[in-house]
Amino acid sequence: MIIWQSVLEALESLTSNKLRSALTVLGIVIGVGAVIAMLAIGRGAQGTITGSISSIGTNLLFVFSGGSEEVRNPQPLTLADAEAMLDPFAAPSLQSVAPVLAGTVEVSFSGESSFTQASGVTPQYEQVNNISMLEGEFITEADILGRSAVVVLGPDLAETLFGSREGVVGETVRIEGQPFRVIGVTEPKGGSNFNNPDEQLWVPLTTAQVRLMRRRLDRIDLILAQAISAEAVPQAGEEIAALLRARHRTPIGADDFTIFTQQDFLETAETITNVLTIFLGGIAGISLLVGGIGIMNIMLVSVTERTREIGLRKAVGARKRDILVQFLVESSLLSLAGGLIGIALGWLLALLVGAIATASDAQLTPAVSLDAILLATLFSAAVGLFFGLYPAKRAADLEPVEALRYE
Repeated sequence: MIIWQSVLEALESLTSNKLRSALTVLGIVIGVGAVIAMLAIGRGAQGTITGSISSIGTNLLFVFSGGSEEVRNPQPLTLADAEAMLDPFAAPSLQSVAPVLAGTVEVSFSGESSFTQASGVTPQYEQVNNISMLEGEFITEADILGRSAVVVLGPDLAETLFGSREGVVGETVRIEGQPFRVIGVTEPKGGSNFNNPDEQLWVPLTTAQVRLMRRRLDRIDLILAQAISAEAVPQAGEEIAALLRARHRTPIGADDFTIFTQQDFLETAETITNVLTIFLGGIAGISLLVGGIGIMNIMLVSVTERTREIGLRKAVGARKRDILVQFLVESSLLSLAGGLIGIALGWLLALLVGAIATASDAQLTPAVSLDAILLATLFSAAVGLFFGLYPAKRAADLEPVEALRYE
């Protein structure tokens, strides 16, 4: 039997039961649409997270206090450690260093209040983190020397407190009940809810030490180090490690500090988002499985209804292979039609999620990729073949005499 003839006969059979065929296709449509939409959302989330990390720069290193669990009584990072990294002989691969003192504070203005991440920083922080100002200026050396009660706000935090991102320079907010004058607002950068610089604030490091965090001596929480280039990052990491081992007097393998690079964070973020994407795609794939079972069910019903027809065709010379192909083509057409409609549905769902995210000021742009479309299409076709195989084989194995006697 010619394949094209089988396709025409399959179309005739399916269109004779339009409602039943449409309901069967619906399961595949939902499955394929869900797979494409979930993969698009996962890709979009990955792009947002990695883009946010990359926007800081590819030549940045993060130095934290604390090493392996085997290290007892680790020494904290200090301002002296940060200053030592600026020595061109000890760390020639570094061009800038920014110590950071971090904590959570309550900031309020005219009855509006918010708990947010506060960072005590130096002027070098602006360069190291590629911060751009929406208005005003960042913290200066004069603010550090004078322990000034000034603050730089993220745009979302300014929106929360003042209802506007602009025109707030010169206003006075209270941080932990103490008055601070706003000297600047940063440009939006975006980020996750757990680490969104747009919702943070920055004060001079010296002010944070004596008025907000009140840490012992010159202890700090984090050192941001900027290498002279992206290629120099590995060498810069080795220089920082050697310098801190000498200052903290720790042997190799017993470091009481941890160094992360942008690449480390990017790889971790990509791993997490890949797992999330696969997880979402797997859940959506269950819908395809349900749709496949629906195809098997309807094909079994079709075999039962057309038992006499099958017997008659075999009696007049149709081969077992002809019957098998006929029912496989029908199931494949059902799944293929569902797959094509599902692609359009998935695309529309991705656009809808993107529009909702944009309206909510969320940094999420779902990305429908060609490989996701091909994967969903091929998988839907495979579902049709797999779940149509048993009904087709059952039809092909019918004995002509018994089929003709079937009531």
